[in-house]
Amino acid sequence: MKEIISTEKAPAAIGPYSQAVKAGNLLFISGQIPVDPATGEVVEATIQAQTAQSLTNLKAILAHAGGTMGHVVKTTVFLSDMENFVEMNRVYKTFFEAECPARSAVQVARLPKDVLVEIEAIAVL
Repeated sequence: MKEIISTEKAPAAIGPYSQAVKAGNLLFISGQIPVDPATGEVVEATIQAQTAQSLTNLKAILAHAGGTMGHVVKTTVFLSDMENFVEMNRVYKTFFEAECPARSAVQVARLPKDVLVEIEAIAVL
């Protein structure tokens, strides 16, 4: 049985998908782009600001589902330019208090709204 997770503290889906889906004790969080849920606008065009907003959105969805960043077991980071990898990492590591989840990071040709980063996650609640 699955449960659709949706919160106003993260940007609404911009297509036919859910913010997250809970299946048993697994939570699958759709890719989060750096859109401020209060304004609906993409935040400042720096990799630091965009990484922080993407992870803040992810954290809000986790919280709504009853989880924390400590419940995340896997993330995938999509970058528009691998040159941003080091700076993305500097911000990324501040969102995980102890052990970081498994992760993949890839460069892609283009992301929605032409953002610099998108991050998806899987958590065990």
